[in-house]
Amino acid sequence: MGDSADESVTHHGTQNAASPPQHREGLFSGYLNDAFFCELTNSGGPPDPRILQLRERLGALELGDLRNRAANAERELYNLGITFTVYSERNSIDRILPFDLVPRVLTNPEWRHVEAGVRQRVTALNMFLWDIYHDQAILKDDVVPRELVVGNANYCPQMIGLDVPGKTYVHVSGTDLVRDDDGTFLVLEDNARTPSGVSYVIENRHTMLRVMPDVAAGIDLLPVDDYGVQLQKALAEVAPEGVDDPQVVLLSPGIYNSAYFEHVFLAREMGVPLVEGQDLTIENDKVYMRTTAGLRPVHSIYRRLNDEFLDPDAFNPSSMLGVPGLVSAYRKGNITIANALGTGVADDKAVYAYLPRIIRYYLSEEPILKNVETHICAEPEGLAYTLANLENLVAKPVGESGGYGLIIGPHATREELAEFRTKLRADPANYISQPVVRLSVSPTLCETGLEPRHVDLRPFAVTGRSTWVLPGGLSRVALKRGSLVVNSSQGGGSKDTWVLAS
Repeated sequence: MGDSADESVTHHGTQNAASPPQHREGLFSGYLNDAFFCELTNSGGPPDPRILQLRERLGALELGDLRNRAANAERELYNLGITFTVYSERNSIDRILPFDLVPRVLTNPEWRHVEAGVRQRVTALNMFLWDIYHDQAILKDDVVPRELVVGNANYCPQMIGLDVPGKTYVHVSGTDLVRDDDGTFLVLEDNARTPSGVSYVIENRHTMLRVMPDVAAGIDLLPVDDYGVQLQKALAEVAPEGVDDPQVVLLSPGIYNSAYFEHVFLAREMGVPLVEGQDLTIENDKVYMRTTAGLRPVHSIYRRLNDEFLDPDAFNPSSMLGVPGLVSAYRKGNITIANALGTGVADDKAVYAYLPRIIRYYLSEEPILKNVETHICAEPEGLAYTLANLENLVAKPVGESGGYGLIIGPHATREELAEFRTKLRADPANYISQPVVRLSVSPTLCETGLEPRHVDLRPFAVTGRSTWVLPGGLSRVALKRGSLVVNSSQGGGSKDTWVLAS
């Protein structure tokens, strides 16, 4: 059913635990980092006085005090039910996402650069999706290989010729970014199906302000509380034409989904009903919600389940989660589904490699945010390069998420490399490879105090007739020393992401 915050894995070099300390003040006296760009201590220009103020306030705290605050935050998150489900552990179903109290800070110019880059990518992805389900000009012009698109498992023939409102397919997106040694933001992947994790962005801010009010006091930050309002507004904007007061609902697979907490949270933030498939019915190709007062029309559905579960009549006949007849109502223009069917093509890891070309093709612009260099194994040159250099690369399957099925060349044994080369030769189209990226770090509360831990960033964009980007996003942190995995199901945590207001 998808819908997990574990959409990407980060990869990096080895930490140098023996590096000399950069700081000697308070909690930072043992902070050892000279090997990676640090989100709090490095700067591309003169130090921002607000960041220096934050460091001073954090440095003045006693370690025991910070640990007590962290424990209070953890209890609060658990009591609020802010959890995700780990299906692989029979004895531990619900877990909180570990929350680190040291915020990740972006200056306003840094954020405006990220924001512009995210908007550009979302615009290009929507144009790409419209094209591949209509004229297919980009395929005819050989900018993107035809088979990569029409042969993609996520390509949805039911969408061919369907005119979606506002030409918007990707209503909610999460763009996974990493930062290199120079502090340059790079795109690791685009999430254009059912990206999750935005609830943690909002709750992390609430928790930070409750637990660390003295640290945040007087530092003017861009707010994150209006995400639900912006999402409801966007989905109302793209409702079928002729509806004055569109009814928006959030469609969830139900309580056993790993992100169910987020479904409940967002429905409340949006002020819309949370429904499951059994709560909806189709009459005369129109969608209705069952209520105690009878059937009520529905015009926009924010769905949190994948295409194959949406409609047993159109996809998987054994699905008990969707709504029979929904795709027929969709094709008749009587309902808007967000994200649109078939958007999985746009966040395929092989298609991702073509995003710079896609941006140039549709927008006649250079990408604002660059991709991590990517070798496509479906292409002979990409396969040859990957096979010859696998020990120095990260190779991963195009359809997996959460860090599964990949190999980190520098960390792999000779036997593992040989086995993976066999997989590459057997099914090259299923793989891409990328160089090892030396990811940025952020001070993080660990057993011995503050230590550098690698982080990524997932900004969330909401698109109706235009695109709005939530200030900051989800900063995920690899909590284990030397770990390359930020994913929650594999031991990662999160931080509050601060964007300075000016």
